[in-house]
Amino acid sequence: MSALSSPNKAWLAPLIVSLLSIGLFILSLDDVLAFRRDAIDQGEYWRLISGNLLHTNHWHLLMNLAGLWVIYSLHHFHYRIWPLLALLLALCALEGLGLYLGYPQLWGYVGLSGILHGLFAFGALLDIRRGYRSGYLLLLGVILKVSWENTMGASDGVTELIGARVATESHLVGLVSGITLGLLWLVAATQFRPNREHIDTGQ
Repeated sequence: MSALSSPNKAWLAPLIVSLLSIGLFILSLDDVLAFRRDAIDQGEYWRLISGNLLHTNHWHLLMNLAGLWVIYSLHHFHYRIWPLLALLLALCALEGLGLYLGYPQLWGYVGLSGILHGLFAFGALLDIRRGYRSGYLLLLGVILKVSWENTMGASDGVTELIGARVATESHLVGLVSGITLGLLWLVAATQFRPNREHIDTGQ
């Protein structure tokens, strides 16, 4: 079954994120929604979440939305719409908090890339739970990628394309957030729903 024909409508979650990201890009609301440390210090806490939905230019937007749909297609069979929306919201919140608390030198940030790394890691852990050996390779691959980026820096080509420095620290925060949420979910699923294979609403 394809990702877009799934009866549980989980595809609506990445669609909502995509439409929000496109809408905010068109409206150019960076001044009120982007992650800006000085504004967050003054109580504008929504920026911790909303900054993830903004992008520097159309290439940045297209790259992140393409990544979102590729990752969703890879792991769509694990998800149902409401839990997936909750997961994406949790990743957004953890991304913002992680950058704010862990990188005091970071003044501003926009983009979905940190969330994408977290979603990828989360899906890899669900693959592992189902017994897919590919899950180990996917998890190892994203860990090596983020480790390389945070040691050697991001590609100059990507930096030029998006018109801004690639915030590799956001990829690390997203990865840690995704692994943490994934492990918590696996523990909860083992304890309370040992016979359920899907992240679902229980309906």
